Amino acid sequence: MLTSKLTSKAQTTVPKEVRRILALAPGDVMAYEIQEGRVVLRKAAPIDLDYVRALQSTLLEWNSPEDADAYNDL
Repeated sequence: MLTSKLTSKAQTTVPKEVRRILALAPGDVMAYEIQEGRVVLRKAAPIDLDYVRALQSTLLEWNSPEDADAYNDL
């Protein structure tokens, strides 16, 4: 089992073995998932902002009051 200590600023060091296994590097984003009292730590996938921006404009057609009413029961 690997451990690390929480500082007074709620910070911790990710152990070297965890960084190696997850291929973590400075600037990487980590995701925490809480499952039944446990936390699963994983490397988060980078977000392709250009893709998200392009996708966002295509979804505006589904953002009308009529659409909200049509999909309320789903």
